[in-house]
Amino acid sequence: MAEQTTFTRSEIEKNNDKDKVLIILHDKVFNVHRFLNEHPGGEEVLLDHKGKDGSEDFDDVGHSKDAMELMKTYQVGVLVESERSNKPPKKGWVAGYNTKQSEKYVQPGVPFYLLIGGIALVVALFFYAY
Repeated sequence: MAEQTTFTRSEIEKNNDKDKVLIILHDKVFNVHRFLNEHPGGEEVLLDHKGKDGSEDFDDVGHSKDAMELMKTYQVGVLVESERSNKPPKKGWVAGYNTKQSEKYVQPGVPFYLLIGGIALVVALFFYAY
């Protein structure tokens, strides 16, 4: 295994280099400076997490498999062993894809079908009345 650059949380927080936007995600350190203009959520999201651990927010949003692969190109190191949280990504992640989050958008629930049925009923009554 190749030797990786190690960082302390303090080093990441105090970084003032204009060409570095360091973010911690699951004990790994990423420099996302080159990705700012390409980030689908906007550069503000990344800049808000500069110098911080963004693991929880990263997991909550959910990212595609492609995003997870692209992320690897921005990794510049890891946290020193003594400062690692060693927390795995949130449950529901399979191969870097948040299945719990995606399911709620892919499979409509009962309220959705009730709403559609109600709209259809109103439209039918409107045309029947006239």
